[in-house]
Amino acid sequence: MKKQIKVVAAIIENDQDEILCALRSPEMSMGNLWEFPGGKVEKNEDPYSALVREISEELGCTIETSYEIFNDNTHEYDAITVNLLSIKAKIVLGTPTAREHSKLIWLKRENLSSLRWAPADIPAMKQLMEVKD
Repeated sequence: MKKQIKVVAAIIENDQDEILCALRSPEMSMGNLWEFPGGKVEKNEDPYSALVREISEELGCTIETSYEIFNDNTHEYDAITVNLLSIKAKIVLGTPTAREHSKLIWLKRENLSSLRWAPADIPAMKQLMEVKD
């Protein structure tokens, strides 16, 4: 049986209605693909706390989450199964800096499909393009 991991991703929108997208570094698995920033949920950790921790570690800023799952997607890769929970969030302190990613960009939601996304992130990306709240 494949290893299953729970992962969280932040959908961070700025005041210009742009969404933060992160380019996976070539050293990472699925390098050079785009994703919403986030990471693994640790044992005994809720998804919202995990997301705040991961964004602090990866981007060096503090976020506040919506406490609502925007998209819940399970994707089977060759070696593992990933359950990706995408959660809307906003930055409350600091400026995002690419510590682990090759690049960060802010993109209008209608342009999200112009990037090459990691497969697990595609359903959330498509949902963002369909829904404007």
